[in-house]
Amino acid sequence: MKRVKLIVAYDGTNYCGWQVQPNGITIEQVLNENLSKLLGEEITVTGASRTDSGVHSMGNVAIFDTETRMPADKISFALNQRLPEDIVVQDSCEVPSDWHPRYQVSRKTYEYRILNRTFRMPNRRLDTYFYHHKLDVDKMKQAASYLVGEHDFKSFCAVGAQVKTTTRTIYSCEVEKDGNDIITIRVTGNGFLYNMVRIIAGTLIRVGGGEMAPDEIPQILGKKDRTAAGPTAPAHGLTMMGIEYGE
Repeated sequence: MKRVKLIVAYDGTNYCGWQVQPNGITIEQVLNENLSKLLGEEITVTGASRTDSGVHSMGNVAIFDTETRMPADKISFALNQRLPEDIVVQDSCEVPSDWHPRYQVSRKTYEYRILNRTFRMPNRRLDTYFYHHKLDVDKMKQAASYLVGEHDFKSFCAVGAQVKTTTRTIYSCEVEKDGNDIITIRVTGNGFLYNMVRIIAGTLIRVGGGEMAPDEIPQILGKKDRTAAGPTAPAHGLTMMGIEYGE
């Protein structure tokens, strides 16, 4: 028996998120089915991040145990021959039998992209959130700076989420606008609460639109109340960029 780690990229548009569920096709389901057929045994993958319906990934991490004699580094090549075009394994390798993607010291990075212009661009409809009111990027940057550090992010967590603690550490939260009218909110942290990045994005959009002042962010954190923060931004603007693991 050996444990194999996969780095998985996907366009989440056509999927009901990562985790297997009864009401639609998911990334996890597609991986399980195709790995089981490829290796001739029942395979169940475990992912590092259970991304929501419509959310994309450049590098989610998953593991599975297998009896196969196929070298771990060759599994990615064989599996990609079977997977649909919107799911591609970027790498596969063998890891220790007790290695688990959720229980390691890690840094996760997400990007939320906003198309901020007068009219939509059809080729960016699936991976950006279109917002036609002009946003003040400088104010968004100022607001984002207050989120850096260790805080109780209860105000930025979906109601009903079951977690032991709502305290998380944000290592960086940056806002940039490029020449194609795309504003990118890039957040790196040691972990994220349910809908946390999308709520951060929705709150920063309010700041950029003048509905909130940048210096209201510390007050929002202090209230520990979901209603104090902005709305949850739509899922399709969010991409999980990757996970860095420490020693």
